[in-house]
Amino acid sequence: MPEPHLISHHLCPYVQRAAIVLAEKDIAHRRTAIDLSDKPRWFLALSPLGRVPVLQTGNAVLFESQVIAEYLDETTPGALHPEGALERARHRAWIAFGSETLSAIGGFYNAPDADAFAQKRAALRRQFERVEPEIIGPFFAGERFHMIDGVWGTIFRYLDVFDSIGDFGLMENLPKALAWRDAVSARPSVIAAVPADYPKRLEAFLRARGSHLSTLMAA
Repeated sequence: MPEPHLISHHLCPYVQRAAIVLAEKDIAHRRTAIDLSDKPRWFLALSPLGRVPVLQTGNAVLFESQVIAEYLDETTPGALHPEGALERARHRAWIAFGSETLSAIGGFYNAPDADAFAQKRAALRRQFERVEPEIIGPFFAGERFHMIDGVWGTIFRYLDVFDSIGDFGLMENLPKALAWRDAVSARPSVIAAVPADYPKRLEAFLRARGSHLSTLMAA
């Protein structure tokens, strides 16, 4: 495999999926962060959707985070998916559920007022309630770290910052999900997927939304 080039953004959770796979598989690569508010022309020429992540490998360009993660996993030793076809498919289904949870997180931090915020908080809470009985522990499927764990690591990272703002009860009384969060958050590949100043960057991003959560942060 030619040395891949990951084009990213400091806060994007979907970029982190690819970064975690690169770290778990110990794949030598280079990484370039861009400003999504002022996208370079060279990036727009590469990315049909104008979104990160984008992976350059040789003369080929891949886009869409899960496509990139699957490619990296399939072309290097040591699969990050289970061996059995049914269990592999089940993991991919709960990865898709993770993407929906990221959408719910966006609704939570973008809610414009207290009523909408309460509704979005409840919707996000339901996502964690739904995944709770699926978790074996300490990781999603037991002792072994899989790709799905990295995907949910990008979700749990948001909660670290939300918890510093207030107690929203998003994972209260969900022992399996809480233990999973702890195990995944301590994984070196998950820690290294973002810059050290990620919490400050995310806090600044949230303050600038003009949302109900922004108001809570200002208070």
